[in-house]
Amino acid sequence: MQRDVVILGSGESGMGAALLAKNKGLNVFVSDSSIITKENRDLLDYNNIEWEENKHTLEKIINTKEVIKSPGIPNDSSFIKKLSDADVKIVSEIEFAFRYTNTKIIAITGSNGKTTTTNLVYYILKNAGYNVLKAGNIGVSFSKSIINKKYDVIVLELSSFQLDNIIDFRPDVAILLNITEDHLDRYNNNLQEYIKSKYLITKNQKDTDVLIYNNDDKNIKAIDTRAKKIPFSLSKKKLNPGGYYDKKITINLNNITMTINELALQGKHNIYNSMAAAIAARVFEVKDDIIRKSMIDFENIEHRLEHVLTIHGIKFINDSKATNVNACWYALESMQNNVVWIVGGVDKGNDYSELFDVVEEKVSAIICLGLNNKNIINAFRGKVKTIVQASDMNEAVRHSYGLAKKGNTVLLSPACASFDLFKNFEERGHKFKSEVRAL
Repeated sequence: MQRDVVILGSGESGMGAALLAKNKGLNVFVSDSSIITKENRDLLDYNNIEWEENKHTLEKIINTKEVIKSPGIPNDSSFIKKLSDADVKIVSEIEFAFRYTNTKIIAITGSNGKTTTTNLVYYILKNAGYNVLKAGNIGVSFSKSIINKKYDVIVLELSSFQLDNIIDFRPDVAILLNITEDHLDRYNNNLQEYIKSKYLITKNQKDTDVLIYNNDDKNIKAIDTRAKKIPFSLSKKKLNPGGYYDKKITINLNNITMTINELALQGKHNIYNSMAAAIAARVFEVKDDIIRKSMIDFENIEHRLEHVLTIHGIKFINDSKATNVNACWYALESMQNNVVWIVGGVDKGNDYSELFDVVEEKVSAIICLGLNNKNIINAFRGKVKTIVQASDMNEAVRHSYGLAKKGNTVLLSPACASFDLFKNFEERGHKFKSEVRAL
């Protein structure tokens, strides 16, 4: 018997897709190469969804109309190649859920700033009275969220991995924040392949749709699209339509100009994020005063330039979500001088040269946190007088406290993935905060 759909992976997106598929009367099978949690096994059993764990059985999977793949499974994995060779249709959970909603969609991607911008767009629209869903890479299943509920607008944070397996997915508004070297291990260490992945966000857009994009990013401004292009910039002034920064944010759209002087979010990267969010809100005709008030009141997300404590005049900042070099550059750039910088983790082929100038200008000491710190030490030897190593977060925080002086900042901004010492960047950030509070 041919199945309608097989789902690879039982995480948030996989479980959501399974439940949506079952709700639509499809014959569903869930396969996970790892252990499925008891909670999810019970949920699958309750919904009469067949499943397997600790393996992918080719014979049970290959005879299906399509496979919904977890974004964590690389397209070049041996099992996915077997399915592709057998002409099995492989889609993402985002693609699957898109079929079952007619709601207006704002989709947001970029190497950095996705989560902050998604939260900000959501916050503005909620304040404007819209019934809004916030889902996708932010940790909420798009599929599961639309089973029993209708929305006015859906705001999706999308990673390149989620975009890779779309076919017909088409957002009404797409936001492309930036493209820098990240996750290149999934793209054959080829930046152009990664750029193509990000460009998929506008692949199916029509001339009635909108693409909001960073005009300052050399990897973006030449993007080809059928959508109406609305740029934002820190360097180019008087964009119309568009957004620009000249001591204040100005948004020109539909013959209406609005300015925003005071932002809750500080730092150059957050000016970009704020301009993108404000433009998206104006596309949805949110009133100027609501946008302004929202952008003044908005609270930043956890683990992104999050102030933890000030102890004896030393500020401790948690930027654990900075898992690549570009995100780390923005964090360092927004700091004053005399930073004690905690950096390190799983190096994804990082080129640290982008950080050399800002590190020499602002960093007084480096603490390398990770199991293999060789690349970081080699990169910054001679650029910073003090470089020490720490084998765990307790050691890193205590070193930082000993090296910092009143008026200095201790910044956890790792520029690396967390998987050598922690489950994820959230655990890393929580551990940092608990060790700071224990000082």
